[in-house]
Amino acid sequence: MAILDQAARWRQLTPHLKILEPLETVIAGITMFLFSQGLIGPLLMADQDSESPILRLMWPPVYLVVLIMMACRPSQMMRALAAGWPWLGLAGLCILSMTWSLDPGISLRRGIAILFTSMFGIWLAGRFSWAHLLEIIAVSFLVQAVLSLLISALVPSLGVMHEIHVGAWKGIWWEKNTLGSMMAWGTLSMLAAAAANPKRRLMWWGLAPLPIFLVVMSTSKTGLLACMMAICGPIAIALVRRGMGFAGVAIFGAMMAGFVVLFALIAGPVAVLEALGRDATLTGRTDIWAVLMDMITARPWTGYGYGAFWVVEDGPVHWVRVITAWPVPTAHNAWLETALAIGVPGVILAAFGIFRAFGQALLRMGAGVEAFWALPFFVVWLMVSLTESTMLQQNSLSWSLLIATATKLSLGRKLS
Repeated sequence: MAILDQAARWRQLTPHLKILEPLETVIAGITMFLFSQGLIGPLLMADQDSESPILRLMWPPVYLVVLIMMACRPSQMMRALAAGWPWLGLAGLCILSMTWSLDPGISLRRGIAILFTSMFGIWLAGRFSWAHLLEIIAVSFLVQAVLSLLISALVPSLGVMHEIHVGAWKGIWWEKNTLGSMMAWGTLSMLAAAAANPKRRLMWWGLAPLPIFLVVMSTSKTGLLACMMAICGPIAIALVRRGMGFAGVAIFGAMMAGFVVLFALIAGPVAVLEALGRDATLTGRTDIWAVLMDMITARPWTGYGYGAFWVVEDGPVHWVRVITAWPVPTAHNAWLETALAIGVPGVILAAFGIFRAFGQALLRMGAGVEAFWALPFFVVWLMVSLTESTMLQQNSLSWSLLIATATKLSLGRKLS
């Protein structure tokens, strides 16, 4: 009887919850923009690796709003939280790392931040349908694109790089590579929104050239490659769904492209990298990775504490910077960064969650609008993760979108 009474009370509340729907959409869009750290980050922080006391005060109200929104829909959120267990486990491991961290205070504070970043992604997955969610994501990236265009064109002192990579656009972020990668995801979101919402297909197709233009203006080669994948991914999926003939051509073309790239990298890696505008050490990254592997080997099971390795100046990072002869700010690799923070167990859990979701996205290639977003998203994310520290980034749009996508895939079609 108690269960029936509770169900009846929730049925009575349902009409009132409908009033929340527009508010939830607005909250989702605003939080996505805040997590992109566009505009507010460069204005309030000296660089993207520093912290701002003002931003520290800004995030707790954001977290509180997310909690309130989750509490408004308990049954949906319970299912979403259960589906998102790998990401909650990772966040819990980040908080637990304070017990062995080089700086327990930083690990605790940033661990709480990554927990709420994860909760936001899980809320997105549990609350919105695929079609609705993809349009919210696309609108968020559209706002970022318009602001980047205006600031780069009208206020070049803020939107264009001057000290290095002179003339490259950076938009509302710190540097050009961030603009390139964010607009690659923006391109994908608009193409996916077009597939998921046929009534507004022409509108999203018409807007997609804007983030593509910004990727070109950023001169980011990683961003350009990611953008090409973002464009080709939905096209390839559409071809596969047209029939076996198109599927065969698409799959054969992908296999041939992969073979050519693999052969080129084996036969002449230096020439390939130089053709892409990179040196054979990926602008010094491989030198950093070699030193960091030694650091990981020293503490493989625990790491050095979430968020702590790079901020304790007299810790192991000192020797990394001495050996590489420059002030290395990050691992420039998501997987090494995670190993440094929470050890090999954290890397294994993250890999399980990501590749499970990638497999689920592959299974949906033949049906469902979500494939147009999810499958290319994971391909682009995995590519970027090899040269950028994109994993377990607190208050990060890319990390919250990964969790939202993976959790929503785990919910299954009936609940998503």
